[in-house]
Amino acid sequence: MASDSESPTKNPGLRSDPPDEETKGYFVQQTMYRIKDPKVSLKFYSDVLGMSLLKRLDFPDMKFSLYFMGYEDTSSAPKDPVERTEWTFGRKATIELTHNWGTEDDPNFEAYHNGNSDPRGFGHIGITVDDTYKACKRFESLNVPFVKKPDDGKMKGIAFIKDPDGYWIEIFDCKNVTAVAHAAASKTE
Repeated sequence: MASDSESPTKNPGLRSDPPDEETKGYFVQQTMYRIKDPKVSLKFYSDVLGMSLLKRLDFPDMKFSLYFMGYEDTSSAPKDPVERTEWTFGRKATIELTHNWGTEDDPNFEAYHNGNSDPRGFGHIGITVDDTYKACKRFESLNVPFVKKPDDGKMKGIAFIKDPDGYWIEIFDCKNVTAVAHAAASKTE
């Protein structure tokens, strides 16, 4: 029997009917956050998390750059800059890293707010991995800071790491996150 917590009456937006025709083709394209040093952040997202730089956009008049990262095979991405921009904005679930020029060299620069201390707001992004425990062993060997290791706390099998700017990244695999969700659902039934 389906849990009442999964019913449309308790969850606005949970639907069995298709969305409005006018929204056909909508998808989440990016989550943006600001970074202090693009060299450090790009290395983290590419070397530690395995993402690729899809597109860089520089805005010299406004003194900032955008770096779009994602899990895409870039070998067939267009070489033409305009076509590559269009291609990039057609990818799903990318990360837009925004760098305001000069922060990397400013000794007085204070970190950006990550949303996990007061006032709370943005919390984290989530990355699916093949095996949470194996991924976390790798992160440990790379000296990635942890907020939570897989066996810490009540929610076993998921982890949280920090990127170079202190943003939280949830790490999970489909098997373990399903077990966590099942345990939560069984407590509400």
